[in-house]
Amino acid sequence: MYNGDFKDATLVVVGHGSTLNADSSRPSHQHADEIRKRGVFGQVLTCFWKEEPAICAVLRGALMPRVFVVPLFISEGYFTEQVIPRELGLIEEGRASFPLILERGNQVIHYCGPVGTHDSMTSVILSRAHEVLEGHPFPRRPDKRDTTLFVAGHGTGNNEQSRKIVEHQASILAEESGFAAAHAIFMEEEPRIEAVYTLAETKNVVVVPFFISDGLHSYEDIPMMLGEPEKRVQERLKAGQPTWRNPTERNGKRVWYSRSIGDEPGMAEVILQRVVEAEEAGAVAG
Repeated sequence: MYNGDFKDATLVVVGHGSTLNADSSRPSHQHADEIRKRGVFGQVLTCFWKEEPAICAVLRGALMPRVFVVPLFISEGYFTEQVIPRELGLIEEGRASFPLILERGNQVIHYCGPVGTHDSMTSVILSRAHEVLEGHPFPRRPDKRDTTLFVAGHGTGNNEQSRKIVEHQASILAEESGFAAAHAIFMEEEPRIEAVYTLAETKNVVVVPFFISDGLHSYEDIPMMLGEPEKRVQERLKAGQPTWRNPTERNGKRVWYSRSIGDEPGMAEVILQRVVEAEEAGAVAG
């Protein structure tokens, strides 16, 4: 656990936010609160693309001489390379690239990498898998050696990095997790979510959604892709119940389905690691 001293710095946690899903901003606030409690930074702020406080105004409230901006996003791409830098004013007119370290007045702004691409996300995924298996040990907690782990991503033709980071995590987990096997599966690319039943050679299966927040995809789409009837999903959703019962027997498999990784407590540590890396990069550049 990192508890260094950034008392002369402002941390800005940037989330996507949503006008439709109140849970979308919860991970950003949760991790900001945790880091604030540690007293590591002089100031901790949150901002969002689709909610208030807005990204474009957040730096006005940054009071410290150093500012570290950490995108709470899964992968590099449109938002982390275009939207957020533009809203922060890091991209100059007519230019496609921007500096990761920018001096502005009496402040130095460090733009950090997104949390989802950090190698330590492997431990966050594992923590989620262990949590759901330990929390629902019916008929007993399965042995990892008899369980296949799936990392479920969105997948999109618009951003190949989104797929690569899920595959990267799955490859690490296949080697180091202790599970019988680990695979990447996707909502909109092959192999699809439904492939868990053909890819898994074990009876036991655990699926971890690689999303920052729980919402339409994790609460509704993925459970239905795993075979849960839409009517049942909607009924449980309206009743405030989990939309997937752990474990569920289907197609000869016993399937556990976890919550998204975004509010896993270890994410706060990933944010701090991104800050430390940015500070070290700045020291080298200086």
